[in-house]
Amino acid sequence: MAAGSSSCSPVLLLLLFLASAGAGAGEASTTSTSTSAPALDQVCGRLGSYYVTPSLCFSALCADASSPCRAARDAPAVAALAARLAADNATAARDSIEAVFSPSSSTSSSPAAAAAAAARSCLQLYAGAVPALRWAARAVAAGRYRGAREVLQAAQYVAAGCDGIAGDAAAALPRENDGFADMAFVAHAVVASMSTD
Repeated sequence: MAAGSSSCSPVLLLLLFLASAGAGAGEASTTSTSTSAPALDQVCGRLGSYYVTPSLCFSALCADASSPCRAARDAPAVAALAARLAADNATAARDSIEAVFSPSSSTSSSPAAAAAAAARSCLQLYAGAVPALRWAARAVAAGRYRGAREVLQAAQYVAAGCDGIAGDAAAALPRENDGFADMAFVAHAVVASMSTD
């Protein structure tokens, strides 16, 4: 019972943030960007107070060569990109965990059964996070940062929660889980920085 309740509490936390964010959406703040530095450079350059280095910011937002990260025209566009990528990364992590630990890939050994049980709990975390992050991405795209900021903050704990639940089997989790951890960290910093503009 304790294991079930502890694996559900992050999901409930995400849902609580989502519910409380609906009515209290913040106003969009716009920032004029200088023509000498693209918006991405400006946004990534000001995230130090969130412990996000410019290189981590660039690598998270521009990981895919086809990413429109450099085409973002202003800070709100960078924030919308970050929130969308967080939702996309959570979806990819969930799908990868589901594929690795599908019922057809399970064996009867005790370590494999424990890993499969951990994966099911991890999938519950992502099942709550993905819809909340999709909502946050839509909110940020509409210029409403407050509720989205809290959802992204809570989402930072999903990947770590999966690692903790998996315990010794954490190495078996797909790399997308760690990729989501980085993306959620950066996306939260980007969106949180919009509140101070």
